[in-house]
Amino acid sequence: MNEEFQRRWDEAARLVRDGSLMEATAAIQRALGGPPPAPRSATAAVPPQAGDDVIDVEARVVVEPGGTPGAAGRPPAESFTAGHFRNECGTRDYKLFEPARPDARALPLVVMLHGCTQDPDDFARGTRMNALARARGFLVLYPAQSQRGNPQRCWNWFKHNHQARGKGEPGILAGMVRHVVAMHDVDPARVYVAGLSAGGAMAAILGDAYPELFAAVGVHSGLPVGAANDVQSAFAAMGGGATAPRRLPKAGATPPTIVFHGDADATVNVVNGERVLLAAGVTALDDVQRGASASGLPYSRRIWIGGQGAERGEQWTIHGAGHAWSGGDPGGTFTDPRGPDASAEMLRFFLAHPRG
Repeated sequence: MNEEFQRRWDEAARLVRDGSLMEATAAIQRALGGPPPAPRSATAAVPPQAGDDVIDVEARVVVEPGGTPGAAGRPPAESFTAGHFRNECGTRDYKLFEPARPDARALPLVVMLHGCTQDPDDFARGTRMNALARARGFLVLYPAQSQRGNPQRCWNWFKHNHQARGKGEPGILAGMVRHVVAMHDVDPARVYVAGLSAGGAMAAILGDAYPELFAAVGVHSGLPVGAANDVQSAFAAMGGGATAPRRLPKAGATPPTIVFHGDADATVNVVNGERVLLAAGVTALDDVQRGASASGLPYSRRIWIGGQGAERGEQWTIHGAGHAWSGGDPGGTFTDPRGPDASAEMLRFFLAHPRG
């Protein structure tokens, strides 16, 4: 061990004792002859607060060999990064998929809300939404519910303090989406939200509470806005026994909505599919189409229109399907590979409905 190496190692040890961990890491890299560490990502824009027990996660961007993000002549490679968001309504972690960008165009964003017991990685795997994003050019944001927020990692769609604009989880999620839109060059006219089960119910709440933010909504095996306000009424609504929520349409302000639901769903009764659309302000049934997936699973597709005669919704009923993402990857939980591809159909519907 030469004197220069020993000097640098001693410097690193002193920095560790002083609590200067980033500087210590840089000193160790110098001692070993390697490059200094990259600066911490700027995505953690809000400093930690006292009493907050969630640790910020640094984003790791995967770059093509020999390239750097934004390097001249080389588009940045795709990335699937972890992050953390905090605002006055609370905190949540997330994962963000960003495809390689061949040019400077702003891209659409699809927000995906997982179901109970799931997490962003599981939901990304099961829905294959990242593969679609890679092929079609859009970002995918996967907010993560914590066990602190709900022991089963369900979004709290059935609690009154998580059902309105600027409160609870809707306030956190809307703030997170706005942060991603601002930081990642997203087209604000093409921001969409979708979810499964409890995530689908929360997606409906977000569309209702923030129609200026979300251009369209996808609800898979979920429930309508206003279906419940406590655990007892939640189970009644899931079983199909509750009456449809009586809500006044917001003069077409609620975004266009596409619904997927299996008619053999024993967790959330299929009647909730139509109730989601009625709560979103559709007024009339325009067309009914019947077909079957490539695996032979039959489905009905109903087109709904609003008061001005414009298409406001699609309702896909998958006959014989249970509580699972239609056409999903069997490597994820709560998926049914036999059904029509809900991810592809939701994306088609979304891109046909930019916010005007």
